Amino acid sequence: MQLSAIVEALLIASQNPLPSEEIARLVRARMAEAEDVRARETEEGKEPPTLPEWLTALATTSSEHVTEAIAGLNRSYQESARAFTILERPKGWKLYTRVEYGEFVRQLFPGRKPERMSGPAMETLAIIAYRQPITKAAIEAVRGVACDGMIQKLLDRDLIRIGGRAELPGRPLLYETTVLFFEHFGIRSIDDLPNASELRKVKLPDPEDVKPVADNEQQLALSAVGIPAAAADNAAQDNTPTEA
Repeated sequence: MQLSAIVEALLIASQNPLPSEEIARLVRARMAEAEDVRARETEEGKEPPTLPEWLTALATTSSEHVTEAIAGLNRSYQESARAFTILERPKGWKLYTRVEYGEFVRQLFPGRKPERMSGPAMETLAIIAYRQPITKAAIEAVRGVACDGMIQKLLDRDLIRIGGRAELPGRPLLYETTVLFFEHFGIRSIDDLPNASELRKVKLPDPEDVKPVADNEQQLALSAVGIPAAAADNAAQDNTPTEA
């Protein structure tokens, strides 16, 4: 039994992406389990058969071995013109159908239509992606316009999230991309973005002034965790805690 076939079986069975380290651990765990069974049978006075050579070889499986096995699988898929491939995403490896079959696969989901983002939304998302974590004031300093609406749209689509607060006067919110962003654009990390290393070093224009957190920014934070703006306003007026 080859490691590549074992890796393929694990990826098919798993509903979630699997990192190379986790796949290697699962493979080694199977070998350890077989050794435990053999040791237990020996203690019981039985004479268990010797473990097959292919199984004992799995005891040294590493993440590098898994990566090599996946590369071999992808080569075989390409040579045999299969409709799927194995791709690595932030959470690990997963089987995906090839892009050229997308129009056929989409027929399985007639209610879903691809949504295109506007130019301003893409521009805002690009700034956040390349310079995350970043404040709204810094985004607006680059774009030259208010970004409240664009940021809210990106939050609603789960392409960005609130990653904390900056150590600046007023503790403004910091925005960063989500796992869905990487899945949507088919990349593993920010380093996979075009010209990432160069663009992340470009000096951004400084905001003219840093103001305390505005009401609309606070509402963005509340809406990101599911609290309606109206409920937040009512809670602020009567000092009653708002349920999330």
